[in-house]
Amino acid sequence: MPEAATEPGLPFRILPRLTDRNRHFWTGGEAGELRFLRCQSCGYYIHPPTPVCPRCHSKELAPEAVSGRATLFTYTVNHQNWMPGPELPYIVAIVAIPEQDDLRLTTNLVEMSPEECVIGMPLEVTFEHHEDVWIPLFRPAQ
Repeated sequence: MPEAATEPGLPFRILPRLTDRNRHFWTGGEAGELRFLRCQSCGYYIHPPTPVCPRCHSKELAPEAVSGRATLFTYTVNHQNWMPGPELPYIVAIVAIPEQDDLRLTTNLVEMSPEECVIGMPLEVTFEHHEDVWIPLFRPAQ
């Protein structure tokens, strides 16, 4: 069962359970890195993590950091308080990671208002630390 964040000043989040398959993703923020699995045979980035490359079926996968840059692919603004969490309204986005055409990540946008969102805008990763995970969030690129 996921654990809830307990650090003061941070919004409530349901936290993922760390496993050997996803630990690289959820702890990369400690080093300031956004990490995805990458096939060591064909170079394909894999997210969410799977035990086999969907392109070449290799099991030779290893975590690798990407640049931390992204482009806003699409977004929605949540105005409903479904449970304790980020302050309303908050932005749920899908961002495109430039290292691979089809590498996408669902995340929240921070340090900006919904009115500032523009599809295609450049973004950069930032991390929100809760217990033993660093949640990758995105903000406008500096």
